[in-house]
Amino acid sequence: MKKIIPTTVATLAASPAFAASAQASHSGILTWAFLGLCGLIVASQLIPATMLLIGIGKGLASKEVAEH
Repeated sequence: MKKIIPTTVATLAASPAFAASAQASHSGILTWAFLGLCGLIVASQLIPATMLLIGIGKGLASKEVAEH
């Protein structure tokens, strides 16, 4: 029992030494296509968001009172 605890601690402390040294970034064409599609969706949402903010700004700047 006295030897198990130091051995376990030494093994856990040395775990990063067994990590892979090479880069694991091997993104394929599908990964880049997916990220491009996500970027396209985000970019296409900028137009309605900008129009909404302009409309809110015009509404706040106008002096007319809306009737219900």
